Amino acid sequence: MKTLSPLYLASLYLILACLFWAGNFIVGKAASIIDIPPISLNFYRWFLAWLVLLPFTYKELLNNKKIIIDNIFLFSLLGILAVTVFNSALFYSLRHTQVITGVLMISTVPVMIILFSSLLRIEKTNSFQIIGVFLSLTGVLFIITKANLNNLLNLSFNKGDIFALIAMFAWSLYSALLKKKEFNLSPISLLQVVITFGVIFLIPMYFIDYSLGSVIKLQSSFYLVLFYVVFFPGLISFLFWIKGVKLIGANRSGVFLHLMPILGAIMAMIIFNEKILFYHFLGAIFIIAGITISNKKNSKCLK
Repeated sequence: MKTLSPLYLASLYLILACLFWAGNFIVGKAASIIDIPPISLNFYRWFLAWLVLLPFTYKELLNNKKIIIDNIFLFSLLGILAVTVFNSALFYSLRHTQVITGVLMISTVPVMIILFSSLLRIEKTNSFQIIGVFLSLTGVLFIITKANLNNLLNLSFNKGDIFALIAMFAWSLYSALLKKKEFNLSPISLLQVVITFGVIFLIPMYFIDYSLGSVIKLQSSFYLVLFYVVFFPGLISFLFWIKGVKLIGANRSGVFLHLMPILGAIMAMIIFNEKILFYHFLGAIFIIAGITISNKKNSKCLK
């Protein structure tokens, strides 16, 4: 039997990873329709992911507890951004806005990482990247204002769009901070540490939300949603992405991330009968232009 070449095998891993990540938006929207509280869903998602990973990571974490203690502030910040804020904001946003809006805004993350990396002096920034950030933010502005100047002047925004924006900034800042320091931990153990701190900060949010009446109905639809968000975008996509990057490298793998908004939009149109509106189209043009230009290189870089 003929084996797949590294490129084809990597492509398969990376496409599936992006498909499952796009599916996170679809299932998040479905969760809002059947009234699953976003903070509770996020808590159970990451608590179960933590339990699944624990048998594979606890020895390495115990052996490297000094690294964790010495970097407790940074790990806490990473956990808050990636686990506590990003997913809670994302699930909440999908209660009030379209999947297409969410995936378009999240698609700007690679460009926003450039912005935060520059502001935090983690990486040098060139003029093309600055232009790319400006264009992508302009695209986001078209989306959250529905390309209506009156919405901007009156500060009249859909709260779902605002929470999608918060999610985008949280994940971008998290990704930029990951570059700030190298840790002597395997990727899966690093993920476990981030989840640990994220869940710690989710616990009080969960109980506050519960006390305010956000109670999950323990029925089959909840278990199906939970199963998907724990295993597919939470764990399997992560492992597939690592495998793909190992086979063809980070730069070539990064191109596949642009499949996520495309796959997400297609599924949203099929499953929820969503439509791409004029402001989506206009925003997408600027976002795509920003991503394209930011990937160009020149000899002059700004610190």
